[in-house]
Amino acid sequence: MRRIATAVAAASTMTLSLAACGALGVAGDGSEASPTKGNDITVGLLLPETANTRYDKFDYPIIKNKVQELTDRQGKVVYRNADADAAKQASQLQKMIDDQVDVILLDAVDAHAIADGVQKAKDAGIPVIAYDRLAEGPIDAYVSFDNELVGEVQGRTLLEAMGGTDVDSADKIVMMNGSPTDPNAKQFKAGALSELNGTVTIAKSYDTKDWKPENAQANMAQAIKAIGSNNIKGVYSANDGMAAGVIKALEAAGVTELPPITGQDAELDAVQRILTGEQYMSVYKSYPQEAESAAEMAVAKVQGRDIQFDSLTQDQVDSPTDKDIPALLVPVVALTKNNIEETVLADGIYQLSEICTTKYKAACLAAGLDK
Repeated sequence: MRRIATAVAAASTMTLSLAACGALGVAGDGSEASPTKGNDITVGLLLPETANTRYDKFDYPIIKNKVQELTDRQGKVVYRNADADAAKQASQLQKMIDDQVDVILLDAVDAHAIADGVQKAKDAGIPVIAYDRLAEGPIDAYVSFDNELVGEVQGRTLLEAMGGTDVDSADKIVMMNGSPTDPNAKQFKAGALSELNGTVTIAKSYDTKDWKPENAQANMAQAIKAIGSNNIKGVYSANDGMAAGVIKALEAAGVTELPPITGQDAELDAVQRILTGEQYMSVYKSYPQEAESAAEMAVAKVQGRDIQFDSLTQDQVDSPTDKDIPALLVPVVALTKNNIEETVLADGIYQLSEICTTKYKAACLAAGLDK
C-alpha cells in the first residue's frame, strides 16, 4: 500500500503550518495560479465516529478555522459525523453531492464501501480528498500520518518497556488491533508486526470491531481467560480508547501490576494514565498539522492553485483501486511520561491545568510537571 520512503521521527515534531514553511507561498501572490473560484467556497467534511474524541475536539474546529482564515472568512465547512455507520456516511456523502459542495474531505468509516460514493462525487465534478484514512475510489489526494511508522513506534516502544534487548522471545503479548474496515488499522498492525514478530510470542491477536473500547475489553477478557493474566507481559493496543478497555479487563481480572500497554492519539485521559503508569505510551500525532494541511489542500484544489496543491502533496501512495495518489504523510512521535511537556503541552493540545487535576497532582509532580 505504501510506496514511499519516510523518515523515522526520533524526536517530537512540533506543530508547524506548511504555510509558514512556504508551501503555500510558492505561487507568490497567486497570480501564477489563476484561481478558478473565489473565497465563497463550501468544504464538506465527513468524519467517521465519535468514540475517539479527537474528531470533534481537534479535527473539525481546526479545519473550520483554517478554511475561514484562508478565504477571508468567506468560506464555510459543512460537517457531518457518521457515528461508525458506513451506510449513514454514504448517505451523508450523497447529500453533499446533491448540495453541490465544492470539495469533500472524507475520513471513511469503511474505506472499501465508500468507493461508489467517491465515484459519484467524481462524476459530479466534486474533488474528494481522503483525510486520515485512505478511502478507495478516484480520490484526488490523501493526507494522513505515516501509519506504518505509527505501528513501528508502538511496537518498538512496547519492546523497550518489556526490557529492550533483554526481552525473552517466549514472553507473551496480546495484540488489540483496530477495526478491520479501517485501512489505517491494517497499516498500524503491519508496522507493529515488523517490530514484534520473532521477538516476542503473540499469544492472542484481535481485530476490534469499530475501534470500540467495550469490544476491546471483551476481547481482552477472552485473552486473559485463555492465557492467564500473570502470563501476559505486554499489550499492543492500537489506540487509547481500546487501551482503556484493556485496562478495565485486566483490573477486573484482579491484576494490580499492569503490563506495559500501548496506545495512540494522545487523548487526555490516556496522558493521565501514562502519568500514573496504567498505560505506558501513546502515539502523539500533530492534529493541527494534519487538519490545517487538509484545509489548505481543499482550498487550493477548489481555487485551481495547482502549484500550491502540488507543493502540499509531494508524496505518493497506492490504494487497492488507484495508484500514485498525491499525498502528505505527517510524522509521529512516541509519547511517554518523559516527553509530555515537549509534545502535547508545547503544541497547546492541552493545558497543564487540564492534565494535572487534583486527582493527578502527585503524578504530575513526580513527572516534573509542576510549573
